[in-house]
Amino acid sequence: MACMHDHSCEEHNCSSDWSLYKHIDLSKVSALNESVPGSVKSIFKAWEQRLETSGDHLESNDDDPELLVFIPFTADVKIKSISLVGGAEGTSPSKMRAFINQEGIDFSDAQNMQPVQEWELAENLQGVLEYQTRYSKFQSVANLTLHFPNNFGGDTTRIYFIGLRGEATQLKRDVVATIVYEVMPNPSDHKTKSESSGGFSPVE
Repeated sequence: MACMHDHSCEEHNCSSDWSLYKHIDLSKVSALNESVPGSVKSIFKAWEQRLETSGDHLESNDDDPELLVFIPFTADVKIKSISLVGGAEGTSPSKMRAFINQEGIDFSDAQNMQPVQEWELAENLQGVLEYQTRYSKFQSVANLTLHFPNNFGGDTTRIYFIGLRGEATQLKRDVVATIVYEVMPNPSDHKTKSESSGGFSPVE
């Protein structure tokens, strides 16, 4: 379901709502079928920059509009909605399919797997539409893969902005791993005195 972004961002802090881009592990973001390697990283930016179309953007190869975008996060996130600004003249994606916590998906996988959710898209050149997720399905998201199988008739597919609205957990996964390690100590770190010097026996 698509909703209109129907309030003034001057009165409401939209940048805060759409701040999940700060939790994207940008160095590991990737795309299949992008015409310029690494260009996918340019489309994740602040909400107020979503209409900047003069710089870098994501574009598919000529005569092949399909794109697959892999988005890993530095912390588990909950995603409430997704916004996308595509290109003009039929180059905007016409459908979006989402997969959660699936690494290494290729086009064959995406075409044959059941997505968590899919949306029919509109040409959103002004960045006023957002697509609601089935929120209960978009909890504890470590990575998100978005499949764009087609567009509105253009030779290529162009994307200038992908925005994610939601919230991140307070702890990054590497911090959680450290806490789990401390909760489950290594026995070699806690030898009894009898093991180290022969002075006492272990307590049964």
